[in-house]
Amino acid sequence: MTVRQIALVLAIATPAACTAAPEQASTAPATPPLDVVELSAADARSRMEAGTLTAKALTEAYLARIAAVDKAGPTLNSVIEVNPAAVADAERLDGERKAGKVRGPMHGVPVLVKDNVDIAGLVNSAGSLALADNRPAKDAFMVARLRDAGAVILGKTNLSEWANFRSTRSTSGWSSRGGQTKNPYALDRNPCGSSAGTGTAIAASLAGVGIGTETDGSILCPSSVAGLVGLKPTVGLVSRSGIIPISVSQDTAGPMTRTVTDAAMLLTAMAGVDTADPAGAAATGKTADYAAALRADAVNGRRFGVVRQAMGYHPDVDAAMTKAIETLTAAGATVVDVKVPTYDAWSRAEFEVLLYEFKDGLNAYLAQSASPHKTLEALIAWNTANKDRAMPFFGQEIFEQAQAKGPLTDAAYLKAKADARRLAGAQGLLATLDGQKLDALIAPAMAPAWPTDHVLGDHFLGAGYGIAAVAGTPSLTVPMGDVQGLPIGLAFLGRAYSEADLLGWGFAFEQRAKARSAPTYRRTLGE
Repeated sequence: MTVRQIALVLAIATPAACTAAPEQASTAPATPPLDVVELSAADARSRMEAGTLTAKALTEAYLARIAAVDKAGPTLNSVIEVNPAAVADAERLDGERKAGKVRGPMHGVPVLVKDNVDIAGLVNSAGSLALADNRPAKDAFMVARLRDAGAVILGKTNLSEWANFRSTRSTSGWSSRGGQTKNPYALDRNPCGSSAGTGTAIAASLAGVGIGTETDGSILCPSSVAGLVGLKPTVGLVSRSGIIPISVSQDTAGPMTRTVTDAAMLLTAMAGVDTADPAGAAATGKTADYAAALRADAVNGRRFGVVRQAMGYHPDVDAAMTKAIETLTAAGATVVDVKVPTYDAWSRAEFEVLLYEFKDGLNAYLAQSASPHKTLEALIAWNTANKDRAMPFFGQEIFEQAQAKGPLTDAAYLKAKADARRLAGAQGLLATLDGQKLDALIAPAMAPAWPTDHVLGDHFLGAGYGIAAVAGTPSLTVPMGDVQGLPIGLAFLGRAYSEADLLGWGFAFEQRAKARSAPTYRRTLGE
């Protein structure tokens, strides 16, 4: 289905076009449906400030588009649940604006949130049928910040079940509760994960902006293959309280948007010091108004190192990287080749850390949740007893490996934690940046999307984001081109709390490259 065809479906499904009385329709011109396709959050904000758009109308248009595109039309299957209070919340925020109270740039902007984040009244399931009745009593710290900033919580997005940490043969974008999310650029291609639903939904303009979470690649990969801007913040800059965990060392939430400007606006609202987060106190004094860093000349005079070790997997991706380097150089940057001395040496230690931390963190979350299952062991038993529904395509080998681990006082865990952070951080990313006096590393974020395969699972082919994920430092992907219509992104990898710089550099690149294209909703690449 083409964008034009979807616009026609949306026109039929928009409430404003459906509720006019017959006699009104015959005597007055019909109100044109609100076109939200590729409407940036920043532009929507400007229109609300000008009085030509309301949060209620915007929210209703997105809900209509979800019905027309996600649940019908190409049936993207990216939104797992809508917020029944969204329209009322938007109307209340319109009232505040009319009364002169504007909470900030996000006032009235609809946001979709990944289904591993607590939102009061909605299910938080990590995509698992086992948690289909888990309705948190209160918002996650980060969601509370969004509400305080005036955002409208539109609903929740599907994800790779348990954030892709249940099986070694998992298929990204599939969950037992939500089914399979599709890639809007070619419906038989994978949306990557684990923030698959957010990536597809925002690419398809089902909301202004979206939130994903990442442990290692779960924001950057789905953002890259969906032609989005995705930012993984420094661990602790955005609170993890109220988010179903994998790793206290690496987990974070972050923005997934169609523009760098929207990402900066959303991160400003999300970031905040949470003393209940083990990494939260370190972020004191580190938050900012990230939109202030967005300058078209931001890369002028900067030095970037190309991680060639993340290249050589696909000639078209390498060609796009060459063009991206030329774009940065033309904007005044210096770009040099680098070799990370410890490249990928952290992987074994990282996985060991994740196994230990997943068991510890998940048990802590479940113990205080509304779920009837209070331990990882209980979830394993439930999955086994309900394997036809819970495990039709792949098993729970990672669950079982994690359950076999001991407490976080184990010597094996402590060694793995120190090794992973040292190899990716001090001796990896930071050593490379400092050794060549670089501002950031750059690399392809990810190869193009692969065909979804429920038999063999995912087919990853090269990625440049891992080093920042394990180091706990920020990374950003910005669209840099496509391969036969499948988007690919350029990743910027920086030092801790360098989000403002990364967004500034990403903005400068975005303005010159102009590489994002709207989804085409092809059934397959051959169409």
